[in-house]
Amino acid sequence: MPTIAVKRDLLFEALGRTYTDEEFEELCFDYGLELDEITSERAMISKEQGADKAEGASDVVIYKVDVPANRYDLLCLEGLAQALLVFLQKIKHPRYVATPPADGNLQRIIIKPPTARVRPFVVGAVLRDLTFTQENYKSFIDLQDKLHQNIGRKRTLVSIGTHDLDTIEGPFYYDALPPDEIRFIPLNQTKELSAVEQMELFAKDSHLRHYLPIIRDSPVYPIIYDSKKTVLSMPPIINGDHSKISLATKNVLIEITAKDLTKAQIVLDIIVSTFSQYCSKPHSIESVEVTHIHGSKVMYPTLHYRHEQLPVELINNRIGIKEDADAVASLLTRMCLSSEVIDNKKRLVVEVPPNRADVIHACDVIEDVAVAYGFNNLVERIPQTNTIANQLPINKLTDLLRPEMAAAGFTEVLTFALCSKEDISEKLGKDMSTTNAAVISNPKTLDFQVARTCLLPGVLKTISNNRKMPLPIKAFEISDIIIKNPKMDVGTENHRHLCAVHYNKTPGFEVIHGLLDRTMQLLQVPFSKEDGYFLRAVEDATYFSGRCADIVVKGTSIGRLGVLHPKVLTKFELTNPCAAIEITIEPFL
Repeated sequence: MPTIAVKRDLLFEALGRTYTDEEFEELCFDYGLELDEITSERAMISKEQGADKAEGASDVVIYKVDVPANRYDLLCLEGLAQALLVFLQKIKHPRYVATPPADGNLQRIIIKPPTARVRPFVVGAVLRDLTFTQENYKSFIDLQDKLHQNIGRKRTLVSIGTHDLDTIEGPFYYDALPPDEIRFIPLNQTKELSAVEQMELFAKDSHLRHYLPIIRDSPVYPIIYDSKKTVLSMPPIINGDHSKISLATKNVLIEITAKDLTKAQIVLDIIVSTFSQYCSKPHSIESVEVTHIHGSKVMYPTLHYRHEQLPVELINNRIGIKEDADAVASLLTRMCLSSEVIDNKKRLVVEVPPNRADVIHACDVIEDVAVAYGFNNLVERIPQTNTIANQLPINKLTDLLRPEMAAAGFTEVLTFALCSKEDISEKLGKDMSTTNAAVISNPKTLDFQVARTCLLPGVLKTISNNRKMPLPIKAFEISDIIIKNPKMDVGTENHRHLCAVHYNKTPGFEVIHGLLDRTMQLLQVPFSKEDGYFLRAVEDATYFSGRCADIVVKGTSIGRLGVLHPKVLTKFELTNPCAAIEITIEPFL
């Protein structure tokens, strides 16, 4: 969940009253939020960088509030205060209007065809006669950063540019040019640089360097310039210094470039609906005409109000309450969803404003009714359905095997379901293409690149981290492995495996073989080629040649056991020999 930091006194000023910390925490809970921390700038710096760095920092109290990830309208003080005021019924939810310019001078953005190769969409709007203060200016910048990180996915899908309209002259052009043809003075710099030079400069910038890979390898970079070829921005990296906004800025041009037009429209609606309250005509936004590549002209922002119809009975049944239509409509109005009762008080028409992009389905409306009603006010009752709970057979079998493995002298380990590509391929002497592994598209670390296809690497890493413990080390794990299966609705399926490893000065193959025999005895599977289990010699790169066998049960191989190959041990930083077994236990259900 995103966390926003707001100054307590400014928030209370916007809410029109002062709360104790406990009262405000209760208010947040009532609205479905959480007051995560009460701190100050000095305390935050002292905690993160040390007390020496905190000297001179402010002691103003800051509230850190956790908001739902899809509530983009709550990502700044203005949005939070407005939502709480409507919830407390102190104000009505404002109605946002997109209007043509008073002087008839419509601002235009023209999209050039080369942009289709990088970021094909752009939308825009103008906030006229805006009054900035030090606080709302900072909030304006912070909201953009929050939207970049959240719905913009770190600027990969959406990037925002804001410009002082009085310093530039339309129409504006959204184009894509080779990097060596782009030259301008970037924001907060004094020297004109080419796009290539900027890439080198910002590679050392702690903030901007994370966004450079988005376009670095592209043959063309997106660029926005005005009728005089003055560069406004090079999205998604940086704005130009010429059109930067300041506290003195009165007219702001907002341009949003994107790979996803819907997300661009959502971000634009959030920004203009939140900060149009500071215009001379509150909640009035000046439209911008965008000419798309194919020639169509569209006015932005759309500020679309959507209407949904819901049966009152459905709402009551889903939440477990008995409220009449008027009461439910009143609850929704407190959540910024204006509602009207129709059809002899059996149905509601709910109006979804443009800044509530989180409301997609009927269930989202029902959730807001529950929030406004108060979760603490819901009466606990026994469900009307009569069911008998029962443990899943695979989990029951697992729970029966675990104590038996421990009784055999093995210690249970619990390892991560994700691992590196090397763990399941190179380290085990296998080719990655043969593993049938589900790969994480955007892994956070090299240790979590794929879903494990076997338990052995995790157990070996556990032993490696504990190799200084007294020998022998005997470890086992019974958990799920994940393999790709296109026939499944999620594209993968789980299989329950049992893996055990014996680590000592001698491999201990007889110990692992004994564990297999004991397991089969517990499962009442006799040693027989016809109707039981037996071992069949096999070659496997993970195991020592001539010391590996398939475990065959009723004609089907369920796993392998053997002495691990020295190369495998070396790659897991183990210095003593190991014997291991890994089988699937699902055939025994």
